[in-house]
Amino acid sequence: MNRVLLNNVDHADLRVIVGHGVAFGDAINQALLLPTEFEAAQREYPILIRKDPAGAYQAVALLGLDRDENLFLDETGWNARYIPAAQRRGPFSIALQHDARGGQPRPMIHVDLDHPRVSHSEGERLFLPAGGAAPYLQDINRTLGVIHEGLEVTGPMFAAFDELGLIEPVDIEIKLDDHKIYELPDVFTLAPDRLAAVTGSDLERLHQSGLLRAAWAVIASMGNIEDLIARKNRRRALLA
Repeated sequence: MNRVLLNNVDHADLRVIVGHGVAFGDAINQALLLPTEFEAAQREYPILIRKDPAGAYQAVALLGLDRDENLFLDETGWNARYIPAAQRRGPFSIALQHDARGGQPRPMIHVDLDHPRVSHSEGERLFLPAGGAAPYLQDINRTLGVIHEGLEVTGPMFAAFDELGLIEPVDIEIKLDDHKIYELPDVFTLAPDRLAAVTGSDLERLHQSGLLRAAWAVIASMGNIEDLIARKNRRRALLA
């Protein structure tokens, strides 16, 4: 990794290859999801809750059942109406940077020059000839905003859900036939009956913070498991 601060002088001619494929790290069976994208993601993917290595809750979109399997990815690209921001950002990330006067740190865009999407000969330009941000970079800036805001919300959101007892382990067993059964270990979801029972100030707090909509999006997304199974069966039929 060779991550540097993006600027329109050193990187005036930098380009980024768009699209999705195995070469760009898209062959994954789960993708990180942030609260700021739950509403869009729940129309496509099952949203599951897992614990990261430090024991903190995080949300993921379930993309496949086998290792390195993305059932939304084929030779034409990523076929879904919404692609998780963590996958859309490509070689870009946000890092907080202090100014010379020691004020509040500002989020700044960094680029990994060793990323397979980075090129000097093909792809989308980042900067216009006069130095302004090209449309692609403007879009990336919005995507990074979704990530930055979502990371700030994630901890407090799961703390609120945990405090109300909404997070519960779930056993997911997917049976494709008598010989092929998948079990998804160590996953959690939100309990719809407990959420429906929240009242008073707790309900008002969830509503005012936008967490009520986020919670119902997680619950509603579980219906997408059936679509994932259908995608898996179509993939198996093609390979048979």
